[in-house]
Amino acid sequence: MKRIGYLSSRGRQGSVLILSLIFIVMLSAMAVALATMSGSNVQIAENHRKMEDTRGCAESGLEVIRYWMSKIEMSGKTERAQRFDLLASNLASVLSAAGITNIIPAYSSGSTITMSNVPLCTSRNQSFSAVLTKLSDSNVRLDVTGYEGPIGDRVSRTIRSEFVFEEQAHTVFDFGVASKGPLVMSGNVEIVGVNVAVESNAYIESMNTLVALSMSGKSEIAGNVKIANPSAAPFLGSNASVGGKTGADAMQNIEIGASPSDFPEMAPAVFYSYATNVLTPSVDLKKAATLTNIRIPAGMNPKFSGNATLKGVVLIEAPNVVEFTGGASITGVIVTNGDRTDDSGANQLIFRGHVAGLSVALLPQEPQFSGLQSQTGTFIIAPGFSLSFGGTFDAIGGAIAANGIEFFGNAGGMIQGSVINYANKETKVWGNSSLMFNRSGLTEVPAGFVPEIILQYDPSAYSEVLL
Repeated sequence: MKRIGYLSSRGRQGSVLILSLIFIVMLSAMAVALATMSGSNVQIAENHRKMEDTRGCAESGLEVIRYWMSKIEMSGKTERAQRFDLLASNLASVLSAAGITNIIPAYSSGSTITMSNVPLCTSRNQSFSAVLTKLSDSNVRLDVTGYEGPIGDRVSRTIRSEFVFEEQAHTVFDFGVASKGPLVMSGNVEIVGVNVAVESNAYIESMNTLVALSMSGKSEIAGNVKIANPSAAPFLGSNASVGGKTGADAMQNIEIGASPSDFPEMAPAVFYSYATNVLTPSVDLKKAATLTNIRIPAGMNPKFSGNATLKGVVLIEAPNVVEFTGGASITGVIVTNGDRTDDSGANQLIFRGHVAGLSVALLPQEPQFSGLQSQTGTFIIAPGFSLSFGGTFDAIGGAIAANGIEFFGNAGGMIQGSVINYANKETKVWGNSSLMFNRSGLTEVPAGFVPEIILQYDPSAYSEVLL
């Protein structure tokens, strides 16, 4: 019988240790790899954070510069080639007036404005710089670079956008009635909107008179009223209404101390060259007369007692008192050459009969009216003259502006534009006057008024600059 033999285990001694060491080395390698990867991920995440923070700085800088650029206004008379120069000086003035000392525009070479190292968060070394570059007489490029970190070890990111010089009408054209002097309403009178109540909103500056708005009798303003004088004290009779409210409730629709609105410069000279036919005493104004592109000489003081039909431009030279006691049908525009600071009332334009005021756009295509048809939006622009309406009128096809305005008697009808009083004396509406304003769709600057130039942000030009 054979003996069963047993293999010795001594030949496998140490294999477990070797396997353990192999696993330890592998796990250690994995741990080192994971630690390295984690460190890289942390660094990548930190880099992403810094880049997003710098982009945030650039975006913040863009919004800061956009805000201050929105405050820039300049006269429409500014030559296109001079607008960037004026932008540089106006931006510095706007910042200085607001007490901003950490944004300092530096104008160089006539084509760039630089604003460097504007701090955002000093504890994190965050800041931005901006460069405005003239691309053309109409376009300005803005590059804003955001920074994070100390100088020499900071991260940056740049974004780019553009602004465009554009013309816009002054804010007084947002109102049915705008007056530098007080607004006085008495009797059975109303100022209303044809489409919506806001068309009849009123703006009153009245910096020299505390009673900026006086409404007695059954007087009504369908819209709201803004009064610039912060010390104004309106007087409202018991039957007067503003915004559909009477008594104390009407004050809810009157804003005292409203933001001032600029009154645009009157520039009627654009129409002067059309007035080629001098009105002479030989013309019988007591009879029906049809006159085209007339100039009324200074001191003539004519009285149109017949039914007058006027076409094109009517230029009234100062001094003068021009009166229409009969009916007047006017297809065109009435302008004067008076002093726009003259509030004396010595120069007058008076309508006592019915008035039909039609837009210049309706003039026939004839040589004497060439180009005039496009000068729309204005019916009367009369610097240095007071203006009175005492009769009814058909739809007045444009804005009315003068140094002193009055509607009395049965004056009334529809006005396709605004009524603007440049005088510091009263705008009066009394008797049985009814002014109905239709300003729907009016977006263009009325002819004969100097527009303001603003910088309009162009969002379509936004991009990131890869350096």
